[in-house]
Amino acid sequence: MEKFHKTFRMVGLDMKDFFNYEVIAECPHTRARVARMSTPHGIIETPCFMPVGTQATVKAMAPFELEMLGARIILSNAYHLYLRPGVDIIEKAGGLHGFMGWDRAILTDSGGFQVFSLASLRNVSDDGVEFQSHLDGSRHFLTPASVMAVEESLGSDIAMCFDECTSYPISEEDARRATLRTIRWAMLCKQSHSRPDQALFGIIQGSVFPELRRLCGEALVDMDFPGYGIGGLAVGEPKRMMYDVLELMDQLLPRSKPRYLMGVGHPLDMVEAIALGVDMFDCVLPTRNARNGSVLTSRGMLNVRRQELKDDLSPLDPKCNCYVCKNFSRAYIRHLHKAGEILASRLCTWHNLHFMLELAREARRTIMDGSFPQLLEYCRKVFGDETD
Repeated sequence: MEKFHKTFRMVGLDMKDFFNYEVIAECPHTRARVARMSTPHGIIETPCFMPVGTQATVKAMAPFELEMLGARIILSNAYHLYLRPGVDIIEKAGGLHGFMGWDRAILTDSGGFQVFSLASLRNVSDDGVEFQSHLDGSRHFLTPASVMAVEESLGSDIAMCFDECTSYPISEEDARRATLRTIRWAMLCKQSHSRPDQALFGIIQGSVFPELRRLCGEALVDMDFPGYGIGGLAVGEPKRMMYDVLELMDQLLPRSKPRYLMGVGHPLDMVEAIALGVDMFDCVLPTRNARNGSVLTSRGMLNVRRQELKDDLSPLDPKCNCYVCKNFSRAYIRHLHKAGEILASRLCTWHNLHFMLELAREARRTIMDGSFPQLLEYCRKVFGDETD
């Protein structure tokens, strides 16, 4: 891993010269807020949804299409890119932006979730994680310092600390052990990180235990990160537990810094979390569901493979103004899926990403004009049964 380490210090510059977050409006009825977040690759308005481009690509979408949809930031994964194609080739291409042809902002997840999902293929200690590649069986050892070296080499605008993720259910003892390790690793990540043009966010763990969430939150706030990820949620716990954790985070985290709810992007979960002060979201749900023929609409989820859509010449969502709904029918898209055509996945992905990005835009608009509670109630009515 040492071969990837570079010194990115720029004389006379620090992170504040490249990254800024400013709240510009707050909902008078909830904890929701609208903010502008500046990065080296553009300004991002929050609340925002980040399409997931794990392997340096958002599946089925070209970068110019994401720009047409209005995406200002996407997410990639340092673990996957470290294993394939490797950091060297990405550095030679000018970093991740140059490698994938995307000139807007990128957030890289450290890969903590992927490493810890390997279960029997890994061995974790206070120093780091030894694991076996899911691709070719090769063995690797990741530490907070080596992960920072990878993320710095990738050149993302926002990098996430290396953390220990937990599943649900989990014992409080095991959750405490992972929380203390996450705090230790956050400190080591901060000490190792050297790129002033890359903001490093800490990640708060603690499962569903308020004491552990408070312990981790207070420790990371004391470290003064420019932003905070909230990890370890939407992993099987009851929705009320997730919302309780977010309420606690709203009390603990400074209102002057962005909050990122990691891996959460169901429409209702996103809007509920916005009401609790969260700014940033990512999820594979819109793209993964799209490839399986499931699309988001103003009336809830719609499976385009259904037999009754064979002769339905209406758009996926009559209230949607995306390219897909303006030009194609349910019958046509059903036909594409049944025929196994690649265009089916592309069109459904386009529509689903438009839906999520538009929902974030609508959240910003309603927070600004004071009608956000109506949007929240609408999402509860339309999507509530799907999150139980």
